[in-house]
Amino acid sequence: MSSTDLEHQEQVCINGPYTYEGLRDGVVRADDGVELLEPRTVPLGGPRAMNVRRTLPQRARSLVGAWCFIDFYGPDDLTEATPMRVPRHPHTGLATVSWLFDGRIDHMDSAGNWATVRPGEVVVMNAGSGISHSEYSTTDTTVLHGAQLWYAFPDQHRFVEPSLATHRTDPVQGQGWEARVFLGELLGQRSPVKTYLPLTGAELRLEPGTVLELDVPAEHEHGLLRISGGVRLNGALLPEDHLGVSETGATTLRIEALDEPVLALLLGGEPLGEQIVMWWNFVGRSHEEIVTFRDAYQAEMGFETPAQDSPLGRHAGTGSETGGSERAARPDGSEHQVSVPKGALGEPVHGELRDALAGSRYADGRPFPQFGDFPPGQAAPLPAPALPSTRMKPRG
Repeated sequence: MSSTDLEHQEQVCINGPYTYEGLRDGVVRADDGVELLEPRTVPLGGPRAMNVRRTLPQRARSLVGAWCFIDFYGPDDLTEATPMRVPRHPHTGLATVSWLFDGRIDHMDSAGNWATVRPGEVVVMNAGSGISHSEYSTTDTTVLHGAQLWYAFPDQHRFVEPSLATHRTDPVQGQGWEARVFLGELLGQRSPVKTYLPLTGAELRLEPGTVLELDVPAEHEHGLLRISGGVRLNGALLPEDHLGVSETGATTLRIEALDEPVLALLLGGEPLGEQIVMWWNFVGRSHEEIVTFRDAYQAEMGFETPAQDSPLGRHAGTGSETGGSERAARPDGSEHQVSVPKGALGEPVHGELRDALAGSRYADGRPFPQFGDFPPGQAAPLPAPALPSTRMKPRG
């Protein structure tokens, strides 16, 4: 899912105190030490777009473990409400984690992966060095209800090859509760989905009056997202649609359902321990990296003239039927010179041009195309917004 705020602020994010402009504080510390994060409503583009509630990032907290982005939405009646229609958009340095309670969503990405997100089946897209994807609710979906989550990759893994993983969960049950563990380990269940640092992700359902005590690692942070029903985390009442956060040090989480059934998401993990920069759909380590990612995406999608140090920039604009020549890789790893057709500004890199430049690289070693190629006939990609006029710094 794309971050679709009208004005994207560059956000410096760490596990700990920081400050930046552009978001409200959104965090209240309860008497028992649990932080309560207030959601804000964000439209997914356009005046009639579907709305999502966003609890991360906040001005006063941007990470829970390595989780850096939490959107949830619905239940929306799609016979009256706008379906999910998120055209092709990019990501770097993170994984998107899609989880549904109702409905279905079709996912397609530039690494050649296609999947349908279904209730009880997690879909994890590892963006790594760069990927683009689209998300559309299926035509037979009448009610859409779910969450889109991102976690940031640690520095040593953030340029891995993009990939997709799916896993159909089995429920684990106890007196008055049921859980589905889609990432990490909890309640004796372990998800087979690989993550690049320790994480937990689980759907919890509790009957009224049920108290569930969970043993958790003391070195992990945890967040409980209230989807529906009155619930307390370690004694703190979670207001509607809020995220309750428990810091490191706790070895037990006490989750208590009040007088109605509870649906919640538990998200946790080892603190990332690294400063990251988030802007639009990119996670990097510096403002300069974000600029580089944006430039590559804009050029590969045909929105802006490519830089001269990119494969597109090196061959474009010669005025001939071909844009020149380029070093391309053979399957055995050797290189050879190929003629490259000229690219046309206004359309994404595709067809003969994409084939001719496959295997080439940007000047800094990034693969080309960084954000890949979709099959023909897909909806036009989203253009990147203008870069922020200010750069944000952590406090202290």
